[in-house]
Amino acid sequence: MTPTPPPAPRGMVASQHHLAVDAALTMLDAGGTAADAAVAAAAVLTVVDPRSTGLGGDLFALYWAPGADAPTGLEAVGTAPAGLTPDAIRAAGHTRMPVDGPWSITTPGAPAGWTTLLERYGKLDVATVLDPAIRLARDGFVVSAAVADEWTGAVAKLTRDEAATATFLPGGRPPTAGETFALPDLADTLETFAAHGADPFYRGPLAERIGEAVQRLGGPLTAEDLAAWTGPRWVTPLSVRFRDLDVWEMPPPGQGLVVLQALATLHGLDVGDVVTQDHQAIEALKWAFADANDHIADPDLADVDVDRLLSDDHLAERRRQIADGVVVEADVGRPSDTVYVAVADDEGGSCSFIQSVYDGFGSGVVVPGTGMALQNRGSGFVLRDGHPNAPAPGKRPYHTIIPSMLSRDGAFVGCMGVVGGYMQPQGQVQVLRNLTDRRMTAQEACDAPRFRVYRGREVALEDGYAPTTREGLAARGHDLPPLHPHERGGAQLVLRTDDGYVGGSDHRKDGVARGR
Repeated sequence: MTPTPPPAPRGMVASQHHLAVDAALTMLDAGGTAADAAVAAAAVLTVVDPRSTGLGGDLFALYWAPGADAPTGLEAVGTAPAGLTPDAIRAAGHTRMPVDGPWSITTPGAPAGWTTLLERYGKLDVATVLDPAIRLARDGFVVSAAVADEWTGAVAKLTRDEAATATFLPGGRPPTAGETFALPDLADTLETFAAHGADPFYRGPLAERIGEAVQRLGGPLTAEDLAAWTGPRWVTPLSVRFRDLDVWEMPPPGQGLVVLQALATLHGLDVGDVVTQDHQAIEALKWAFADANDHIADPDLADVDVDRLLSDDHLAERRRQIADGVVVEADVGRPSDTVYVAVADDEGGSCSFIQSVYDGFGSGVVVPGTGMALQNRGSGFVLRDGHPNAPAPGKRPYHTIIPSMLSRDGAFVGCMGVVGGYMQPQGQVQVLRNLTDRRMTAQEACDAPRFRVYRGREVALEDGYAPTTREGLAARGHDLPPLHPHERGGAQLVLRTDDGYVGGSDHRKDGVARGR
């Protein structure tokens, strides 16, 4: 069990790599805001955990400004290129959305997302915010055990792309734990961002190189698609009441609605013993995923009736189905890779920040000379005619990455995130339940054993579950295979208490929660 850090009076940072936390705290010590700290940490994570994130990905953030009574949301989600149509995908030989490769690539939203967040809430100059990441990319960093393990699992994908091999498999192999590894091309790209902001990623020579890299492999993304993207947007987050907390999530096309529907379903059920709690959470998540599969899509181009999905009548029907033992088949997706940062500063600002290239090294396509892997977020579409989440030019896909915030009576309480693709809603529900119904500390809530829902009656359990709980869940009809270490997710948590800020950082990752 990871030790619980003491309360911190002047702020707290939690993330999955200690070098990211170091960078964030450096920004806070320099007078920066939670926004400066979050972007500094995210930039470092693009270097030290390139399998999970990068400038070729997307991001979401929830930001609680000093004096506010609710957070605001930043959505930096790229869209499908003009050539990503169902007919074109099928003509390229695909019968379902490709998981990786050039036909899985959408416009990267992360560069513009960094700029947008810093312009609204940052105080420090961009060069200062990016300096820790640039130095690590240029001089090298020590590869952590968890990152090395996951890097090794991506070798087959990386070897399919010449630039990916040159960038991430120099000498024909991945780095090992404890080895020092540098990314000089990425350092140059980060320096371009520090000097010129996000614009070069969407217009000009760098944008042309991005388009050429995809076109050379037969994919649809072009420099014109990058220039046509309308950019990030500020949105109003959604919330529901769970116990004495308001839980905030981003609206569609993100899957935060899964968290909110599951929690709202559970909020109307009696809190029973541990087996009953787990059974109800499992079933509530299944039904929420079933609704998400049918409805979550780009609300600009599809009808996503959030009000109905969170209505009292709909939730009552879900509770009835759980009580009656109705088994639902829901697609709960595959494991993927993400980074998350939770920051609270000493001025009352806080940021819940998440960024990803989706699967390990995204599409597996690297833009030569940039150190930048392009995301495979297009694989989040459904290649089915008439489906609300079917691919279309300029459309945003179903998105797995979901930052969360907590409040009570209009006052900030915490930032929460769990990485791991479709494990994210499942992890958030379990962490929050640990904090409320099970009265755990922040660190205990992150570290406690988890389940992961799959199809039908299959629910994988992590080591550490009590035998009586396993037996009780099996008696309820659940099939209980072991949960693979790569599919457990990873939680980070910062909470405001009367004594200061406290945090939790998942023992399953290489991170830390550290305060000031």
